[in-house]
Amino acid sequence: MAERGFTASPILASAIAGAVIGAAGLAWWLLAEAESRRLAQRQRRTLTLSRLQGGSRDSDDGERRPLLKRELQHKVNELNRAIEDVRRQLETLSPEA
Repeated sequence: MAERGFTASPILASAIAGAVIGAAGLAWWLLAEAESRRLAQRQRRTLTLSRLQGGSRDSDDGERRPLLKRELQHKVNELNRAIEDVRRQLETLSPEA
């Protein structure tokens, strides 16, 4: 019976050591995940603030702005012409006094 206590002791010690090592590994992984989520959230917040302030971290965004402005101006001109056409059509349809 004395031998049985000695055989159980190393197995028990190995099981405890494995549990401790596993818990340490799990804790390390959880901390690494929390840190990566924190950094990702910080990057999203910084990017959102940058966009709200009108800035951009993309270098090509500065090049696209004049193009977008020209496209917007073109659309406004098209809408103004369409409004003018509709106004003329309404004038021709209305009875003149």
